[in-house]
Amino acid sequence: MTAAPQPRTDVREIEPYDSPQLDVVARLNTNECPHPLPADFADELADAVRALPLNRYPDGQMTRLREELAARHGHTLEGTWTANGSNEVLTELLLAYGGPGRRAVTFEPTYLLHARLSRLTSTEIDPIELTSPFALDESSIDRAVAAAPDVVFVCSPNNPTGNAQPLGAVATLAERLPSALVIVDEAYIEFGGESALKLVADHPNVAVVRTFSKAFAMAGARLGYVLAASDVVADLQRVRLPYHMSSLTQAAGIVALRHSAEALSLLDSIRAQRDRIVRELSEMPGVTVFPSDANFVLFVPPETHDAGQVWQGLMDRGVLVRDLTAVVPGALRVTAGAEHEVDLFLATLQEVLSA
Repeated sequence: MTAAPQPRTDVREIEPYDSPQLDVVARLNTNECPHPLPADFADELADAVRALPLNRYPDGQMTRLREELAARHGHTLEGTWTANGSNEVLTELLLAYGGPGRRAVTFEPTYLLHARLSRLTSTEIDPIELTSPFALDESSIDRAVAAAPDVVFVCSPNNPTGNAQPLGAVATLAERLPSALVIVDEAYIEFGGESALKLVADHPNVAVVRTFSKAFAMAGARLGYVLAASDVVADLQRVRLPYHMSSLTQAAGIVALRHSAEALSLLDSIRAQRDRIVRELSEMPGVTVFPSDANFVLFVPPETHDAGQVWQGLMDRGVLVRDLTAVVPGALRVTAGAEHEVDLFLATLQEVLSA
């Protein structure tokens, strides 16, 4: 018998990424939009799909989708690029600007995929720890500059802490690290915070990454994009897979942009539920709550309760939240869902904490 093929040495040290998708009453663990787009969106998308020549390869340049995104943001076509979710955009950026012998800085705690994708692309990771309220300041910027990175990740609003980062701090990073690519992950920017897009014109080393998954209620479509300098997008074209975005996904994005007003009209209700969660958790004895500019809230149960047991107690009662104790000690994260889901979460949490 021949020997089994061997992966590169570090692959089997990496656990598969998994976020539970369980059949529960309230699934509040993955920051999805709780409201679907209206029926006329689905009807229009069905018509668009029926018209697609699926026997042919898709438009490899995603021209129409990129044109509409560029027009929406007042950006250039040459500086606009799309991929299958923002995670693929981040992977392409690391393929172009990271890799063996190159270093990425992350500001922890932050989105787990920044470090994970760096590792998968053999990019060295230099994590810089932030303490509450988890905002970039002069000290953290000095540490990032001292690391001499090739890539810097800034998540704003930050996941899982929920806070937006000061735009001035992002500008300072870009100015003090002119040879590094500063990637600003704005997956939740529609819910709060100031976008770094206005920096791109004067700072060609800033790349703003966004997604259709959250505010556009399109998590199932897997569609992300980046707004950057034209040279950055030219580099992404060099590392991307051929025909990487299907005709189906491109059609979904184009139709979604036509319904953007309807999608964005849902945001006020989501913000209201987020603020309600912050307010009511703050009134529960012993619970620590972190302010949020996103569509989720990070909180720590009372010291008298084990966070893992609180998570299990919620789960046993049909409410699924995210256990982030490995990222922020003792912390759980809950998505701002529909009103009835938030009703259930708050009542169930009270029951668990009282048990």
